[in-house]
Amino acid sequence: MSQVVFIGAGPGDPELITLKGKKWLEKADVVIYTGSLLNPQILKYCKPSAELYDSAKMNLQEVLKVMVEAVKAGKLVARVHDGDPSIYGAIQEQIDFLDKENITYFRVPGVSCLQGAAASLNRELTLPNISQTVIITRPEGRTPMPEGESLTALAKHQATMVIFLGTLHIAQVVADLQKGGYPKDTPAAVVYKATWPEQQIVKGTLNDIVEKVKAAGITQTALIFVGKVFNPEEYDFSKLYDAAFTTGFRKGA
Repeated sequence: MSQVVFIGAGPGDPELITLKGKKWLEKADVVIYTGSLLNPQILKYCKPSAELYDSAKMNLQEVLKVMVEAVKAGKLVARVHDGDPSIYGAIQEQIDFLDKENITYFRVPGVSCLQGAAASLNRELTLPNISQTVIITRPEGRTPMPEGESLTALAKHQATMVIFLGTLHIAQVVADLQKGGYPKDTPAAVVYKATWPEQQIVKGTLNDIVEKVKAAGITQTALIFVGKVFNPEEYDFSKLYDAAFTTGFRKGA
């Protein structure tokens, strides 16, 4: 059982970890978790003897050292990330290192804060004839954006957009989106700590969302949603359930 399992623990609600993720977390001898973002209630699933390491207080080399030493000692290591680590999870550098060390690992996917926030908003991110594309992105900060991936460039698509790590600079985010082509009346929403007990939702448009978010005191741990799907005047219904539409399972009228 000496291996590493990467677990996506979900957006915050401890019940939103998957059954498989919970099962492996219960078995782990060593647990390395993202303490700055993870709901500590997730750790209640760990066995009493588990060794716990908060990676918020560690650098990459320290995290990797704990993994290697634990696996070599015959232990099961759970590397627990908030949400799902496939989005801004800093997971690839860990996986590549384990490959070089010939250490066995596997991944258990989790519910992203994107899905948690969308559920809190009670909105579908794709609607026929409104938007069939979801762009997941972030503004440029200490991590630069590749050429062609600025918010202004992406805004030209007029798709549904979900922006991570942008609430602190929301005024600039909104300015870039409008520069790229989103009208001022485009619906926008900010979800703070989706699915946590302290979850907070601010709704508006690109014309007033900055003032509303500042008034709410939200500066981090939030997602920005932008797009017509959040307040469509009308949209086409899905063909999947259209009585006149034939599918592989039923004949249309």
